[in-house]
Amino acid sequence: MQERTKRNVSTETKLKFHVFQDERFVDLNLYQYGWERTEPLHSYGPYARNHYLFHYVISGKGLLLANGQEYAIEGGHGFLIVPGEVTTYRADEQNPWEYTWIEFDGLRAHEALNLAGINGQNPVYSSASAKAGRLLQEQMLFLVNHSQDSPMRQIGYGFLFLDQLVQSSASHQAQSPRRLRDFYMKEALSFIEQHYSEDISIEDISAFCGLNRSYFSKVFRDTMGESPQGFLLHYRMARAAQLLTESRLPISTISTMVSYPNQLHFSRAFKNVYGISPRDYRAKHLAL
Repeated sequence: MQERTKRNVSTETKLKFHVFQDERFVDLNLYQYGWERTEPLHSYGPYARNHYLFHYVISGKGLLLANGQEYAIEGGHGFLIVPGEVTTYRADEQNPWEYTWIEFDGLRAHEALNLAGINGQNPVYSSASAKAGRLLQEQMLFLVNHSQDSPMRQIGYGFLFLDQLVQSSASHQAQSPRRLRDFYMKEALSFIEQHYSEDISIEDISAFCGLNRSYFSKVFRDTMGESPQGFLLHYRMARAAQLLTESRLPISTISTMVSYPNQLHFSRAFKNVYGISPRDYRAKHLAL
């Protein structure tokens, strides 16, 4: 999903934007990342994301509108947009932003953000020191500037970004010991990975983990940051996106392979997640 359109520039680069093409990772997945020197009053939104989106502001200033509140964000700070939340952000007229961003999610993403002390109710990131903030900026820009590296290596950069986000945050929380819920989540994710192509329900997953549905749903949301229904949908659509770009199978076949016997229902679900139809997604990303 492209966050913005690249403007024509003749003297210098103002935007770097990359879409991560491999969607087979569960602990952490990347979707897109980049860097931009914005124009005065450049804005984005109101819009809701399907994944976490973190911006680190290198210089300049602007406003984030979220939770019915207005947050002033300037160089050396950052801001988080959480899945499903409608937000708008706008660069200052006199001193617009230069920032870098990463869109991501996964089992470890929600946990890391909790440790960093930033969330939908507290979306503003402040660094514990100027040096710590610069290290976070460097880690994010390193990923932006190494977009041609292998997916596995890029995921490694993503983990380094999360670690630096946690360690550098002025709101850093102490890490608790591993809990039983981590075992349950591993079991649930393993079950989803093996059976996503079948007509499975949340009751099936919770029963596999030996939990009642209500408690399972709470543990899943607390750990993953979204409901098990939402995760299962995104997982299926990620597999569909992979098949669309790595094969020439008919869309009707791919629809059935991700447990959507009705192609129309599949197309609607896919568009809700990726913003475009399966056919258009394939045309844009099919590996030649």
